Amino acid sequence: MELTPEQQALLDGSRGPAMAKVVRTLVMYGECFGAKRMVPVSGERGHLVTSFGLSMLKPVYDLMDELIAGGAISGQEFSADPRPLDPAVPANPLQRLLFHIMYSKQDDYETQLKAMGLMGKDAFTCTCYLPEVGNRPHRGDVLSWAESSAVVFANSVLGARCNRNSGIIEMFGSIAGFVPEFGLLTDEGRRATWVVEVCCEHKPEAQVLGSAIGMKVMEDVPYIKGLDHWLGNELSRDAEDYLKDMGAASASNGAVGLYHVDGLTPEAVELGEAGLVAPGAQVYRIDDAELERVRAGYPVVWKNPAAKPRLCFIGCPHLSASQLKDWSRRIVDGLAVAGKKRVQVPMVLTAAPAVAEAFRRTADYERLAATGAVLSSICPLMYTNNPLCGGMPIITNSNKLRTYSTSRYYTDEEVLTYVTRGSFEKKGGDR
Repeated sequence: MELTPEQQALLDGSRGPAMAKVVRTLVMYGECFGAKRMVPVSGERGHLVTSFGLSMLKPVYDLMDELIAGGAISGQEFSADPRPLDPAVPANPLQRLLFHIMYSKQDDYETQLKAMGLMGKDAFTCTCYLPEVGNRPHRGDVLSWAESSAVVFANSVLGARCNRNSGIIEMFGSIAGFVPEFGLLTDEGRRATWVVEVCCEHKPEAQVLGSAIGMKVMEDVPYIKGLDHWLGNELSRDAEDYLKDMGAASASNGAVGLYHVDGLTPEAVELGEAGLVAPGAQVYRIDDAELERVRAGYPVVWKNPAAKPRLCFIGCPHLSASQLKDWSRRIVDGLAVAGKKRVQVPMVLTAAPAVAEAFRRTADYERLAATGAVLSSICPLMYTNNPLCGGMPIITNSNKLRTYSTSRYYTDEEVLTYVTRGSFEKKGGDR
């Protein structure tokens, strides 16, 4: 790999052995993917995925201590994925005990993160790009990020450039201030090798559409056509919310790091199909029947498939302010129609701390809290990592949570019906 004199000096130890180790790792990482050079990280802030203090991650904590002691701290501030613990989230005493054993290093690890450059004491969310959080990159910014759902949003909706990095590689890129140039950092790597034609009669569920795309194209780049009928040709807040959820599903059900939406996302608007679709691109046609086929293929992994749900999670990735407001009103209105005052299954809505804090100052929050639903900034995936929680019959509208846990996917309407009425009609497949 060709290095600048400054980069070579760092590799040779001009800023100490810790920084040299950082650069050496980035060089080896880049060479594995054929990178010829490093490019500067131009985004203002990073995003770290390893934000939870699992006791088994001792090598990570030792590495952090080594970096801090050696002065190899982040050259930019960064946000981090959500915290794993929240006493407000339902759990029995034994589950809580195991949580505190599992995440016994949480306080110590957060101290390390602050020393490394954490942008604020509450900068823990998987939706760092939301305006309230303060880590929203600009078009063309080169990023060193981890967290699959954040990377795909930044690449696709905001037009930034970032590969799907691990937490450690992300941290090293933020420390060094440069990353190896390959993949989604290059013009060629951002060209679509799939054309996805959405031909549905009804607005596709964002989660199922993303799931279908991810499972078909895997790590490739899709160019998606046909969504303008429902999303229009402007990146409104509603359109961003839809793409946030679709992208998270495509990144977890496959490994999509970038998609283009015809007439909507920045590069698709600028370059169009002719400029973005590579020669010989494959075509995937999605209609209502195809989405039903994908949905019906979701496995039911509850120990007792007929069990009644014991918990519901909404917000993986974290809800936007508009989504949180909409869900709260729908829950309150749904309970009123059903003649009930409180949710019929324990329910947790998750949002970034800044989003949740602002919402708690509204009348909508007071009405939501009266229903028994809980507002939290926890990571639902970290909750299900607890073996005593992971085996519970949990329902969710998140394909990401479904994929990484035993949680069972239901559409927004199905979830709403269950939490307000206590049951819903099952119609086959995972339903």
